[in-house]
Amino acid sequence: MSRKKPGFGKQLAELHRWNGWLVVFLAISGLLLSWGAIRGWLGEGRVWLKQLHIAVGVLSGILIVLYAPLMKRHLKQLRDRTGQKGNLSFVLVLLIGWLLSGIVLWQLRHFPTHWANAALVVHDLLTWVGLPYILYHAVTRLRWMKQPGRRAIRTMEPQSQSEAETPAASRLPGPTVPAPWMDRRQFLKWSLGAVLAVTVVPPFFRWLGRTANFAPVPGGMSALENPNAMLPEPQPLPDSIKVVGGGAQGSFQVYTVTKLPTFNSGTWRFMLDGLVEKPAEWKWDRFLEIARTVQVSDFHCVTGWSVYRNTWEGIPLSKLLQQAGVKPEAKFVKFYSGDGVYTDALSLEQANMEGVMVAVLHDGKPIHRDYGGPVRLIVPKMYGYKSVKWLDRIELIDREHIGFWEERGYDNNAWLNGQV
Repeated sequence: MSRKKPGFGKQLAELHRWNGWLVVFLAISGLLLSWGAIRGWLGEGRVWLKQLHIAVGVLSGILIVLYAPLMKRHLKQLRDRTGQKGNLSFVLVLLIGWLLSGIVLWQLRHFPTHWANAALVVHDLLTWVGLPYILYHAVTRLRWMKQPGRRAIRTMEPQSQSEAETPAASRLPGPTVPAPWMDRRQFLKWSLGAVLAVTVVPPFFRWLGRTANFAPVPGGMSALENPNAMLPEPQPLPDSIKVVGGGAQGSFQVYTVTKLPTFNSGTWRFMLDGLVEKPAEWKWDRFLEIARTVQVSDFHCVTGWSVYRNTWEGIPLSKLLQQAGVKPEAKFVKFYSGDGVYTDALSLEQANMEGVMVAVLHDGKPIHRDYGGPVRLIVPKMYGYKSVKWLDRIELIDREHIGFWEERGYDNNAWLNGQV
């Protein structure tokens, strides 16, 4: 006995239902992944959540593919329903835009680095626009919302038996009650829209302001007041003053696994120890006496954003290691963050690459605390999680060290596309 194939309407309903649940999960998981305040709290779970987010996104793409053969017939049904056709078109643009930009962010190693920046902006923009719309659409389509009469409080007394038996035609008409200018459903829809607008619009404009910052900004990362009391300030070299890179293009996003630390020049120390002939420790003023150089490089985060043409001034790591005298048994270089939690490492060969720098200035200004100052590591050929912020110790070791994010699923070799 053959099983009856579900009808067209039922197929559409099933696809709509599954897509709705997938979008709900993608929305919640995406917001959690982008919420900087809980990155450290999620810990290793963030990596698993990211993988699950990607898998569900792929499933959403499969649903779009399954819907494609039905779309022509569906649009024909909606020929005279302009509103529903507009809604369908908008939702399809959202889903396809999320899918394509998500694929670029997922496989960013296989795309030009500029693509990832654009994909992140598109992904975020569609989220800011799409999620409030989908929430509004979902609530206003609920049966509870569509049938407001079921919510009305009925105050009319039941008719007496004699009234009930009186033919309707013989009853005198009562006074005409004017229709209200807004019924309950309209009131609830407008109220929901107002709440969403108040909730979403202010943070959206703040996001828009940050995203629009893809042009040189005077002062670079240090345009904000720097909470670190590091005196004296480092005096920039001529190339830093001229900002030979033209000024950073893009906007750094603040990620941290701990509360943002603060430092002052009276207590700050920088150590270089481990398997070296000449261990050293510097106070701030003595650290600033070490000869520095200037370089221009791009900075890429594994989450998808990039900042281009940064002018960094600092000490080439290879020079520090050379001065310390690396012992033959040393194989790896371990880096410690001043937050007391974050660590990472490079092989000795990677640490001696051109461009790896212990930086103290960005675009001619002290590096802001929020972006890793007063001193941070810069590894231009690798993703940003290797560029340890608030760097205050370098240790030479004889065995591989697995860093904070590598323990939580990130690649130990964080090569950018084309740099392997």
